[in-house]
Amino acid sequence: MNAFVIEDEPLAAKRLTDLLRRQNPPVEVRATADSVEAAVVLLQTAATPPDVLFLDIHLSDGLSFELFEKAEVRCPVIFTTAYDAYALRAFKVNSIDYLLKPIDEDELQAALHKLQSLQRATAAPAPTFDAGLLNQVLQQLQPQNQYKKQFVVKVGEHLKVIPVESISYFFSLEKATFLQTRENRRFVVDQTLEQLEKLLDPRQFFRLNRAYYVQHDAIQDIIHYTNSRLKTVLTPAAPEGDVLISRERVPAFRAWLER
Repeated sequence: MNAFVIEDEPLAAKRLTDLLRRQNPPVEVRATADSVEAAVVLLQTAATPPDVLFLDIHLSDGLSFELFEKAEVRCPVIFTTAYDAYALRAFKVNSIDYLLKPIDEDELQAALHKLQSLQRATAAPAPTFDAGLLNQVLQQLQPQNQYKKQFVVKVGEHLKVIPVESISYFFSLEKATFLQTRENRRFVVDQTLEQLEKLLDPRQFFRLNRAYYVQHDAIQDIIHYTNSRLKTVLTPAAPEGDVLISRERVPAFRAWLER
């Protein structure tokens, strides 16, 4: 089996390529592309289509759904995405499968087995893509551009507006949630950390543990710790000092850093 990989993150593309080569039998990655336009050229100029196309949903120049409007896709598709699976439930019927990043090797193997079973049963006709269904999925994905841009906090008798760009991290302490600014000022906010995870861009913020939700640039240092955990040094310094990331959260944290 051979594949094309359309992915705009070099590290993610390399990881997927390595995982495919480790399959039994190995899957050969014939070509890669990092944008919709590059993928269009690749599909139009390829002498033969691949056995499968691995397609990241968010590419450097737009959503990969545009590819189906600009080029003929004559092979099965397996989508990859860093976003929640709920946004793709309706879309799943129009593709072989989708994989959530960071890609799990067992899930990749299951998707390939599913593809091989379909090939044996049906000679693997290329899936068809419905324009109405594509629009539905696009609408589901659109809210990512509507993340909260600022917070209004109370300072004495006054209200103060804090832009998200000025926030280093949020943390919970004694049943309250605090906002920590780059200028080392601290304010109470109304939302819980769970609510904040739905309000803020996951490409900018990451939940390190139960108590800390941090912005990318606030992480000053990352140190290996006992039991395969990681220790982070935040700036401004966290009230409890260094903040630990559990072993279970480490793979997702590494994938977030690579974005």
